[in-house]
Amino acid sequence: MTGKVKENMEVIGADGVHVGTVDRIEDNRIKLKKSDGFGRHEGHHHYVEMGFVAGVEGDKVRLSANADVAVTLEEEASGRPVKLG
Repeated sequence: MTGKVKENMEVIGADGVHVGTVDRIEDNRIKLKKSDGFGRHEGHHHYVEMGFVAGVEGDKVRLSANADVAVTLEEEASGRPVKLG
């Protein structure tokens, strides 16, 4: 699956809602562009584990969780969960 995920693909939840945009694959995780993702990235990158990818459909990476849940699965570069709120 990793080979199918490319830079600038849109990352969407299982519900089709935008989660972010692929910057690149790094350590078996999708690195999201820091300039995207509902403004939550605050000038730094967040990551999504490849294990949460349900499939690649055209230019979209579909996650196995709805967008509102997927954002809670995002990680910082260190691998720690993103602090929301």
